[in-house]
Amino acid sequence: MLNMAELLLEAGHQVTIFALNTSKHFIEPADLPARFRNNFNIHTAPIDTKVTLTGAVRNLFRSEESYNIVRFYSQTVEHTLVELLHHNQFDVIQLESLFTTPYIDCIRRNSSARIILRSHNTEFRIWERLARTEKNPFRQSYYHFLAKRLRHYELGILHKIDGILPITTIDQEVFTNAAPSLPVFVMPLGINLKEYPHPDPKADESLKIFHLGSMDWLPNLEGIRWFLQSCWPSIHAQFPSLPLYLAGRGFPEDIIQSAPAGVHCSTVVKDANEYMKDKQVMIVPLLSGSGLRVKILQGLAMGKTIISTTIGAEGIDVTDGTNILLADTPNDYLKQIEWCITNPEKCRMIGQEGRKLIVEKYSNEVLAQQLQEFIKGTLA
Repeated sequence: MLNMAELLLEAGHQVTIFALNTSKHFIEPADLPARFRNNFNIHTAPIDTKVTLTGAVRNLFRSEESYNIVRFYSQTVEHTLVELLHHNQFDVIQLESLFTTPYIDCIRRNSSARIILRSHNTEFRIWERLARTEKNPFRQSYYHFLAKRLRHYELGILHKIDGILPITTIDQEVFTNAAPSLPVFVMPLGINLKEYPHPDPKADESLKIFHLGSMDWLPNLEGIRWFLQSCWPSIHAQFPSLPLYLAGRGFPEDIIQSAPAGVHCSTVVKDANEYMKDKQVMIVPLLSGSGLRVKILQGLAMGKTIISTTIGAEGIDVTDGTNILLADTPNDYLKQIEWCITNPEKCRMIGQEGRKLIVEKYSNEVLAQQLQEFIKGTLA
């Protein structure tokens, strides 16, 4: 969100940010970095989006209502939003992710602004994939239930907005098939190259493998559990001195306590770039999910060698063996890591090519003009 807001600001637009301040990630507005406070007109409203057993059970008996979505609606938020709309006139209101769409009707009643949805993922596809890989039959059935209701809501919302900005062409196809007349522009996550220095690789450094990602996102947690249980044993057996570094918010205590030999877990990372700085090989073992993995783009921007599942790299214009390495099975991961260790210079060259891809296709400078043209088109 910040990258896109800054793109619009640099283009001469006035930008107001209205944020749902969730109990899970609550932050006092005064504690926001100066970069936010000085450049944008910021408003927030508190909301409790916690998943509860009572709420989940009650939702089972509410026809077609998606529990994934209703948790993000609050009358308090709506009242604050109404006040903001009454005191300001906006040309375009961009909804950041599907979870802000419960307020579309409120916006329509109180503003004449065009509404554009910035879609981070095709959310229902995440749950469909989670259901396919889930072994527990009861949990699998519930995931299918969530996916069905979410699909009904997500595709239905397309007829209530004026345009959509998916992150990948794969998501674009889903939305276009459901709403052929809806203006759509694929807007991948932009990278501010100034924030991602590209240090010269040092050939004498030993390769370090790492994963950086929030463990409170279920596909990340699923992927890391799979990697530790199915991939790491054979990798560690063949390369016992090779370390694996795992870091991210919300790391489950059971993974930390039972981490196998060679695995180092960190629950707090103050500076992601600093954490990645001395590590070359990033793993992205996603088995489910949708949209585009920002951590892959950030890793590519820093010249890291990415080893990802096909699903993990979905939506990014990468080429296996040129600017990324793909691995979909435990044996694939073993072979790719073995190749990196035995071919360190070629391994780092994969990272160099990844950096070139970001410069050419995913930098803010490249995306800014395209975004402005799309917005002008929705206003015409």
